[in-house]
Amino acid sequence: QVQLVESGGGLVQAGGSLRLSCAASGRTFSSYTMGWFRQAPGQEREFVATITWSGGSSTNYADSVKGRFTISRDSAKNTVYLQMNSLKPEDTAVYRCAAKTGQWPTNYSRSTYYKYDYWGQGTQVTVSS
Repeated sequence: QVQLVESGGGLVQAGGSLRLSCAASGRTFSSYTMGWFRQAPGQEREFVATITWSGGSSTNYADSVKGRFTISRDSAKNTVYLQMNSLKPEDTAVYRCAAKTGQWPTNYSRSTYYKYDYWGQGTQVTVSS
């Protein structure tokens, strides 16, 4: 089992920044994919960013956040971060981190939320205009 706990959400003005953290505990694996997803009221869950490590690491971003958000990890702390800059009101949502252990299944994009095994409870991000 893997437990995920998010933190770092809050209220910020448009143009501001926040850094979200996702601390993982429990079993550890040499290969991992972790992602951030968000969901606004009345909206579907939306992919934000993923990071995969299996030896090296790679990242993927939704077009809507590319150039503004950065996903990174601290392996010593078993924590993944989402640095969010130039925030917009449309970034307002509950942000949840997710994890999939082992190799990512072929033929599925890392934005496929139902391929993740573990989810955190979420942290609210509100961006005021």
